[in-house]
Amino acid sequence: MDSISTAQKWGTLAIALIGGLILAIDMTALNLAIPRLVTDLRPSATEVLWIGDGYGFALAALLITMGWIGDRIGRRRLLLIGVAAFAGTSLLTAYAPSTELLITARVLLGVAGACFMPPALGLIRNVFRSPQERTMAIGAFSGVSALGAGLGPLVGGALLDHFWWGSVFLCNVPIMLVMLVAGLVLLPESRNPDSGTLDFPSVVLSAAGVVGCIYAIKEIAAHGPDGTRAAIGLAGLALLLVFLRRQTRLADPLIDIRLFRIRAYSGSIVVNMIAMFSLVGQALVFAQFWQLVLGWSPWQAGLAGLPGAVGGMIGGAALAPALLNAAGRARAMAAGLGIGAAAFAAAAVVLHEDLDYLPVLPVILGTGLGMSVALAITSDTLLATVPKTRAGSASAVSETASELGGALGLALLGSVVNAVYRARISVPSGITGHPAAQVRDSLPGAVEAAAALPADLAGEALAAARSAFVTAMHAELYCSVALALAGAVIAVATLGSVPKVIPDEPGAPDAEGPDAEGIEPGSAVTDAV
Repeated sequence: MDSISTAQKWGTLAIALIGGLILAIDMTALNLAIPRLVTDLRPSATEVLWIGDGYGFALAALLITMGWIGDRIGRRRLLLIGVAAFAGTSLLTAYAPSTELLITARVLLGVAGACFMPPALGLIRNVFRSPQERTMAIGAFSGVSALGAGLGPLVGGALLDHFWWGSVFLCNVPIMLVMLVAGLVLLPESRNPDSGTLDFPSVVLSAAGVVGCIYAIKEIAAHGPDGTRAAIGLAGLALLLVFLRRQTRLADPLIDIRLFRIRAYSGSIVVNMIAMFSLVGQALVFAQFWQLVLGWSPWQAGLAGLPGAVGGMIGGAALAPALLNAAGRARAMAAGLGIGAAAFAAAAVVLHEDLDYLPVLPVILGTGLGMSVALAITSDTLLATVPKTRAGSASAVSETASELGGALGLALLGSVVNAVYRARISVPSGITGHPAAQVRDSLPGAVEAAAALPADLAGEALAAARSAFVTAMHAELYCSVALALAGAVIAVATLGSVPKVIPDEPGAPDAEGPDAEGIEPGSAVTDAV
């Protein structure tokens, strides 16, 4: 890929951005469709879980493998396979006649998404050879993903107001077909010419380990810990440790463990996880606040959260490159986390039961703006500190870290909310038995119990539950403040000596035979090792 035309460069970015937007929308748009799915297909509770999470599980499980495969067979080829597969499985999902086929289609959608994400970022890394343009392009990709997550409920709600639940997936098909044609014309090919052979035990270990960890985290967050969930989580962690150990012994590993010796690389992964941890942890809490405390509809709740998604787009595409150019890599990342911390702290002050939305608007904007700066710069650093031949594998590690960070945020910050809620809730004296247990358990449980109580007791129960939830939400927001500030410290400590402009090929490990450390002496990132 020696010569890249202007049309190829910007066409690659446009295809990556549109695809990233669709994949992010698909992750969240289904949530509103689940009630209609339950009515039409009558799935069990376990099947509802897999309908919702099958896509994310498959996507997370295969990111590392698909990153390697894209580097091996060609990123353009794998991306186009993913686009075509996403169109076909979206069609299958839209018209699925049974729960079993719907779950299968959702898993296949996740596989197709995994075929798209690593090669998309890898192609961006390869076609944007100017460090400044590369930072802008990667920031735009990160920002679009944030925007898509915010648009998902709005798009889903708009479609469901007029069409059946399958329309949420059917709208993907024409967009993907246009992307397929454009990709055949515009996308350049790039690959690692010496990537070796695929190690299938590593594929199984990485997929099973990631799914085991994420499944256990989500289940513990939703239903609390028990022996089975803990065992699944520990088994997933053990498999990941075995996977990492195996990579050190392979001539052709799925991921190069030596890269973790680069402080800029390992520090960026940690900060990426912290940023996603904090950001995703707020999403569920805010959604419950808008709907269950303030009584807003899902559509209104989606609109209330949209400024955060817009802030994510602006932060990733515009603010991150500007801050990086002005302050350097570590300070820009710390500044983004500082903005996020300030926004979380402000949210703890302004979010209460009698809410005027206008003062909340800049707070919601600030959370997306600040954290997306950190996410964009971590992604750029991860890709810039590895050679172009391994861009797909590096982007897969970045995306996997984001998935794990998001899952941990939902679980651990959700646990903080639950613990504080249960410590602060005071069940009205007239409520006993099962309704009292529901009120004591969670805000959604209190809302469900109130529906069957007399009006006066229902009002008391909801007032007590909402007050306890707001207190719990404030505690969770202060936890996010602490996490964001810790991430800022880590960013300064690990990336303080990394230059703001990392050359196009900094001399990280490559397929030609790296030195013992995997870093060329005197390279731009050696100072960070």
